[in-house]
Amino acid sequence: MQPHPRVFKTLQREVADWRVWAGRGVVLGFAALAGLTVVAFTWLTEHALRLFSLLDAHAWWAPLLWTPACTAAIVWLTRRFAPGAAGSGIPQVMAALTPEVPHAARALFVSLRLALAKALLTAWGLLAGLSLGREGPSVQIAAGVMHNARRWLPKGSRVSEHGLLLAGGAAGIAAAFNTPLGGVMFAIEELSRRPEQRSSGLLLAAIVLSGLMAVSVYGNATYFGVIHIDNLSMDLLFPGLLVTVGCGLAGGLFARLVVVSLSGGSADVFTRFRQRAPVWFAAGCGLGVAVLGIVSHSDTYGSGYDHSRAMLEGHGDTSSLYVLLKFIATWLTTWAGVPAGIFAPSLAIGGALGNDIALLTSYVNAPTLIALGMAAFLAAVTQAPLTSFIIVMEMVDGHALVLSLMASAMVASGVSRMVSAALYPALAALQLRRIPPDAIPPPAASGGADAAAHPT
Repeated sequence: MQPHPRVFKTLQREVADWRVWAGRGVVLGFAALAGLTVVAFTWLTEHALRLFSLLDAHAWWAPLLWTPACTAAIVWLTRRFAPGAAGSGIPQVMAALTPEVPHAARALFVSLRLALAKALLTAWGLLAGLSLGREGPSVQIAAGVMHNARRWLPKGSRVSEHGLLLAGGAAGIAAAFNTPLGGVMFAIEELSRRPEQRSSGLLLAAIVLSGLMAVSVYGNATYFGVIHIDNLSMDLLFPGLLVTVGCGLAGGLFARLVVVSLSGGSADVFTRFRQRAPVWFAAGCGLGVAVLGIVSHSDTYGSGYDHSRAMLEGHGDTSSLYVLLKFIATWLTTWAGVPAGIFAPSLAIGGALGNDIALLTSYVNAPTLIALGMAAFLAAVTQAPLTSFIIVMEMVDGHALVLSLMASAMVASGVSRMVSAALYPALAALQLRRIPPDAIPPPAASGGADAAAHPT
């Protein structure tokens, strides 16, 4: 039987080692800074999208010129000065967490310079009206801030560089969605690879503290407000199943399109054009997004937040074309190569699909199917059902839908796995290709004479 700890000796050991407390203070201080950085980034993106809305309202045709020009400029700047800022940001953090990545190569994926570039370029993408979210970029931004804490940790600190990246990436989700519990689950489900990090109280405290920074600034409000759910009955079974399977198939298709498009392995004319002239290809994608925005009466511009909020409140556009148009607009934005997240557009697409099925089946409580659609589509795209379920769960007023949300996310993720490989691990593998071959140390020799004959 394991002996009980000696209270006074344990307390003396904790108090005597100042490095332990200094390390904890540094981690928590940088966690608060990471949360506040994401809050500032959120403010910047919201104002950028508001400025674009003013431009669009003033001249409906302006995006036909403005959006392609901005998209081309963003891609040129990204490729020229900050290639590690392209895309979501989650694959970069996953790549940096890969054990085989050398310490010096991690700056290719996370750093303060990349965090600043990510924030400015993502905000510019929303200023251009592109269909993107800020949640994935928030992960890379917060990870870059937390990763810098290693410079201030005292020698002998028990906090690893790997742990700082893990806490920073999860803190980005916690602060972006105002859901600390969602950030913790994101760390466990998507980012964590080592069992000891899954139970680190200090790192979990850092994640929660970062999330509380958003609460302190924006108040204890959820991403889309509160979704009110009426009493549930067996009438939900058939439309709920339609939403779940439909979102699973659509989300799996979206993930597959993104992986195939960004991998560059296809021989189609668009892929060859993207490889030959990436800036002009980006301009073409921007033009496509602008055309889709005009066709949808401006609904597909931006993250989709306003459309989803209006739909939940019962006075939004219920056009069945929104799902298809938003799907294509988000895919084109991602394919262009700009810094862009897909969490918020995924929630918008899934919620709209749930609303469409509520109309199709005459289901009386549309917000219920909207919530199921949000959780299901996000789970299908990311294949992270627990994170998706928790993010949406914290938007729901009432515990009656919790089990339905969980089941919807799990089933949709399972359906997606039959259609597509896991999105973020596949994109993280693409990020690892950016490491110069000479930066990767050769594998250790098997030992003995071989090690002596081939020193490393």
